[in-house]
Amino acid sequence: MNLSLYVRTRRILCLFIFIISSNIVLGSTNCTHSCGKKFLQYPFGFSSGCPIQVNCTSNGAMVINKFPVQTITSETILINLLAKCSRPFSAIHNLFSSNYAPTSRNGILFQNCSFSRSSCLIPSTMIQTHFELLDCGKENMSCYSEPNSENNFIDLRNLSRTGCHSLFSAISVESKLNSSAVSLDVQVVQLGWWLKGNCQCSSNANCTKILSPIDGKLGYRCQCSEGFIGDGFLAGSGCRKDDTTCNPSNYLSGKCGGTTRVGVLVGGIAAGASLMVSIGLICCFIRRRLNFQNRSRRSRELYETTGITIPIYPYKEMEKATDFFSEKRRLGNGAYGTVYSGKLQSDNWVAIKRIMNRHTDSIEQVINEIKLLSSVNHPNLVRLLGCCIEKGEQILVYDFMPNGTLSQHLQKEKGNGLPWPVRLTIAAETAQAIAYLHNAMHPPIYHRDVKSSNILLDYNYKSKVADFGLSRLGIIESSHISTAPQGTPGYLDPQYHQNFQLSDKSDVYSFGVVLAEIITGLKAVDFARPQDQINLAALAIDRIGKGNLDEVIDPSIEPHMDAWTLSSVHKVAELAFRCLAFHRDMRPSMMEVAIELEQLRLSKWAISEDNITASSEGSSISSASDVSEKPLNLSIKKQEMDIKTMFSMEKIKDYSPVSVQDTWKSEQSSPSCSSLLNHIVK
Repeated sequence: MNLSLYVRTRRILCLFIFIISSNIVLGSTNCTHSCGKKFLQYPFGFSSGCPIQVNCTSNGAMVINKFPVQTITSETILINLLAKCSRPFSAIHNLFSSNYAPTSRNGILFQNCSFSRSSCLIPSTMIQTHFELLDCGKENMSCYSEPNSENNFIDLRNLSRTGCHSLFSAISVESKLNSSAVSLDVQVVQLGWWLKGNCQCSSNANCTKILSPIDGKLGYRCQCSEGFIGDGFLAGSGCRKDDTTCNPSNYLSGKCGGTTRVGVLVGGIAAGASLMVSIGLICCFIRRRLNFQNRSRRSRELYETTGITIPIYPYKEMEKATDFFSEKRRLGNGAYGTVYSGKLQSDNWVAIKRIMNRHTDSIEQVINEIKLLSSVNHPNLVRLLGCCIEKGEQILVYDFMPNGTLSQHLQKEKGNGLPWPVRLTIAAETAQAIAYLHNAMHPPIYHRDVKSSNILLDYNYKSKVADFGLSRLGIIESSHISTAPQGTPGYLDPQYHQNFQLSDKSDVYSFGVVLAEIITGLKAVDFARPQDQINLAALAIDRIGKGNLDEVIDPSIEPHMDAWTLSSVHKVAELAFRCLAFHRDMRPSMMEVAIELEQLRLSKWAISEDNITASSEGSSISSASDVSEKPLNLSIKKQEMDIKTMFSMEKIKDYSPVSVQDTWKSEQSSPSCSSLLNHIVK
């Protein structure tokens, strides 16, 4: 009874001390830092006593001058500026104050302006893509930015001289750290903030001096140094050691802000050593027992749910195979996780995808994904070899592709570029794989992220499409399904952005961009190119439509340009032009694309066979090399075969392995890519 009373009294005393200390720190500034469940650090707050005031609505949302606040960081404030027709131009003044202003990383959209539209850092094609839904005179829309501003802010005086009548919206451009990639925040404006006067930062904080774009006076921001946390201001909470960054050596030497001496720590460790060892042994035994039971249960659930048994690897084997997910083993980052190369106990090299941003209890979702992956059998799709569902991790094991991605070869990150016959073969095989997902699967599967970096190449440069397992099942009610736009900038279907209706034609558009990459060797999006050429799809449509394709053909193709190559390049360009049509009804189906590419590819070998037949018996030695490059069962009559039959389920089963452990049989309908690459210097 006395012990219970003592514990209760101690808790009340601690709470009382905490309340008093909080009032001393926060009450002295007369600033309210809380709004519902949201808490802002100094100098931000929700009352008039705060250096920078943010309003708090009745439902707990943050607003500045009636504009919703998305996030507040140590450098910027992100404001949601929703697209709105005929919003008064004077509303732009609400984004400027004595403590914040829009940065030069914004493209602000106005209507009915008198200034030139060429000053914007956002390509006009992206503006049209993101605001296609709103019909309020897009022909009168102008984009304003100041990318070369000296103080990194937009000048309100320059905005006032534009003669614009309406504020429409904004797009914020953010460069990713240690990367050349750029992200766009649509309907968002980025504000930079500061406090007036000279630096008043704590001793463990860095001060950034800022010249105010409002009155030209000096301002500043504080940010804690690495290893410290807090707001960094003398008037705020300052900076304190981040205990999570302290290692044992620093803690023992008293460098982590604690006052405990080494002798006390050593004595405590010695006193509890025996207890810790005993508990550790018990926990180790229990954990091993639970892991074994969990693996058995998950194997049983997988079999009962999918009817397909695939290997389930323990998490320790995944760690060992990837050297504990070492950066040296990282092959790349995808939309859903990171891929590593790994070597299993069987000495087989595999690709191990560690899925990120998933809930630890989402085993049903993972099982559904495995069911989807296991149901797909096609020689040009990466195979699922196994999985690991343990310790909150969700890991999938795939075939290893040693020759990297198509993107790496087109950008000459690997090798010196691919010859045209190999590029055409890769395009045809990729089209067949996507057509298989659209036509042979019931319900169909829409890939949603077709791009050159998702087209892998095996030992023989055979195409393998990856990342199809996390795609969308096309359970069709009319002719589409509605879902939020996802994918990679430069490859996204513009109509998908407009009406959020996903269909098989969205994959067709993305594949059209891949065809443009194969022809030109250019990136899908490259801000290093001139402004009207940043988007490869727009550039390809322009050049192909005007008959100026020769201006953008990859120079590495031209030295080997014969009559067939020149003709086939132009035919593939025409096909890409149709795939990139804005209206999805104008695009061909993926089946039609696969048929055209296969017929075009076979025409090369048909010409070779004509040459072989016409040659004399004495030239049989020189002809042997041509025979080795053509399909084993190709004849002139087979060029007229019905290619659609290759996608029927009966046909697929003829060359599909019985299980994921079986190896693929060689496809007699495809020429050997390795023979085409004999002349490449490896």
